Amino acid sequence: MNENIEKEREREPAHYLLIDFEATCANDESVPRQHMEIIEIGAVMVETATLRVVDEFQSFVRPVRHPRLSAFCTQLTTITQAQVDAAPGFVEVAAALKAWRAAYPDLIWGSWGDYDRNQLQQDCGFHRVADPVGAPHRNIKRLFAQREGSGRKFGLDGGVRRARLAFAGTHHRGIDDARNIARLLPYALGRAELPREAR
Repeated sequence: MNENIEKEREREPAHYLLIDFEATCANDESVPRQHMEIIEIGAVMVETATLRVVDEFQSFVRPVRHPRLSAFCTQLTTITQAQVDAAPGFVEVAAALKAWRAAYPDLIWGSWGDYDRNQLQQDCGFHRVADPVGAPHRNIKRLFAQREGSGRKFGLDGGVRRARLAFAGTHHRGIDDARNIARLLPYALGRAELPREAR
């Protein structure tokens, strides 16, 4: 069994890039799903051998389809209109992310679920730019659920609670969510055991 785990680790990349996007949204259907745009990129680079965070990237992004944030979006994310108004556009931020990521050529990127992968594809398609990450994707939420074994699907805050951790920072802020995904990565990869649940 240990030999199989070691072989699995040998095939892993040098780094895991954990990304969380916040996007324009509304609770009244004024921002259709296919018109949502990234307004914050939070990214944390984790060294696979040690699962230690070695670098971070964060930027707000100025939306163009729905440039005025809804009250719901601001309340959910705590991202303000002033922050996105002063931010660079997606094309510029994607180029900065690509340049930052280039220092880590051997990586897999992961997110809590598939939403972030789909949102990145949507924004790249709309702005007609290549994927700035350019690496295979892993659904960390799914890996965590498989290791947890109960069949439940955990939101990020629920996953943090299941590991008996306190959420660090502000939920639904890209950089803070990415940092919390990094804290759950040892459990998702089977490097740490989740605490037993009280019966």
